[in-house]
Amino acid sequence: MKIDMEKLIQLVMETQSFFTNEEAASQVTMKGVSDYVTQVDYQVQEFLKERLREEWPDFQFMGEEKDNSDIDFDGTFWILDPVDGTTNLIHDFRNSAVSLGLCDKGEMVCGVVYQPFSGEVFHAVRGEGACLNQKPIHVSSAASMAESLISIGTTPYEHEYADRNFEIFKKVFLDCQDIRRIGSAAIELCFVACGRLEAFFEMNLKPWDYAAGLLIIEEAGGSVTDFEGRKPQPWKRGNIVGSNGRLGQILVEQYMN
Repeated sequence: MKIDMEKLIQLVMETQSFFTNEEAASQVTMKGVSDYVTQVDYQVQEFLKERLREEWPDFQFMGEEKDNSDIDFDGTFWILDPVDGTTNLIHDFRNSAVSLGLCDKGEMVCGVVYQPFSGEVFHAVRGEGACLNQKPIHVSSAASMAESLISIGTTPYEHEYADRNFEIFKKVFLDCQDIRRIGSAAIELCFVACGRLEAFFEMNLKPWDYAAGLLIIEEAGGSVTDFEGRKPQPWKRGNIVGSNGRLGQILVEQYMN
């Protein structure tokens, strides 16, 4: 399957204007515990849904802000998070991203993550490597916890994970160089892909949080698994570890289990 990536990246970058609309960002609805949606989320999703349908009318569409019960997961479908890092957006904490991936017959074939505040665009195509602003990227070569910067996700929408999360965080913090919490899984996965981080992990991530980042990390030479070391199915929720490969193995074997 061949996708015009130049066209796809341009479509995603056209969402930039939505993120500078302060009025839309301030129109907030609560979906659940610490789970918010803004008008920016809806506007970006509707814009991309329509544009993607115009360009690729045969592909299905899976989005965070819609009912996805009609998706044929054996077919070809987009997976979109219109604003990954909505809480960041509400607080003007400028780490939010548009995350868009294409899944075909159970495998991610391309992905784009766009950070509208920094202008960074990460993308990957299956078998063709990963890029940041069109320049090839690769994961870090770090091989030990002591030389690793690791980002964590707190699973803020499900507080029942807090005890387990913070048990793992403490062990990781004591052994690694330091930890970070950015608040956007898509960005954090891409930071692993380009070597800024050695690993990122979070429990119960939704498909649109990690689908594009999964491919970007893999094409940058890293790996994405669940907490048991298995490859996740990108249309399902999962406990996700994205890493340079070696650090993921260490985290799964020594900290997750």
